[in-house]
Amino acid sequence: MKVLVNDEIIERNEAKVDIEDRGYQFGDGVYEVVNIYEGIPFTLNEHIARLYRSASEIGIKLSEQPAQLCNRLLELIKCNNMTNGGLYLQISRGVTNRTHQYEQTLTPQLVAYPLPYKSVQDAQAKGVEAITAEDMRWLRCDIKSLNLLYNIMVKQKASEAGAFESILIRDGIVTEGSSSNIFIVKEGVLKTHPANNLILNGITRTKLLEIMDVNSWEYKLEPFQKEELMEADEVFLTSTTSEVMPIIKIDGVTFSGAQPGPFTRKVQTAFSEAVKAETKTTTEKA
Repeated sequence: MKVLVNDEIIERNEAKVDIEDRGYQFGDGVYEVVNIYEGIPFTLNEHIARLYRSASEIGIKLSEQPAQLCNRLLELIKCNNMTNGGLYLQISRGVTNRTHQYEQTLTPQLVAYPLPYKSVQDAQAKGVEAITAEDMRWLRCDIKSLNLLYNIMVKQKASEAGAFESILIRDGIVTEGSSSNIFIVKEGVLKTHPANNLILNGITRTKLLEIMDVNSWEYKLEPFQKEELMEADEVFLTSTTSEVMPIIKIDGVTFSGAQPGPFTRKVQTAFSEAVKAETKTTTEKA
């Protein structure tokens, strides 16, 4: 495996992180995960735009232009002969003596490396289970930061319960999953939490809403209660690695006959077609 460290592509065993890197000590940084289909990073520009937004929101100043970073990531994909899989990249604030405050002159540190391909087709075909959990995270969930401790805790809780995801509830309102966005369908109308500080505006979520617009499918961006979740006709989640994933059971309650519902199936197909279209177009341009 070859990895990108700042502006250099090196062997995996040569990559080092300073013990006083603020990402290591404080989780002081931001990250992204990009899916790769047939050698093409899907929605790469959108992921990098969100990375730069997250960095800006926490005061990390990046001197490199987004297009330059995209080119280096494309080179990394090529060096690793990647066909299908993922790409993880993170930017920390930099290296300095350990204090909570920091100097504005720190040099951000970049690390990026490939993730192995992991098929989710079987789970997408059958659907997955979820549990609910209290959303006790900070109030800037729109920033994709390295601070994932609570997300990890509730994800582990789901795993130990034999479930795929934890659906987070804040003051009775469904916000999102521990690593996903949550959608419900009731009487043919899709509903999901609006993109504000209480959720991460997922790239797959955004892409899916674009698909909804193109097809004139009805949806609402508004908060909904846990009671609405539990009374929904269909429930599914979206994320980069899970794409569109049906949820057929929550806290022991079964949805849509314990199988992916018709609206969810329709959305899955439309999303797959969007992936094929973008990767084909990118390949033709290359």
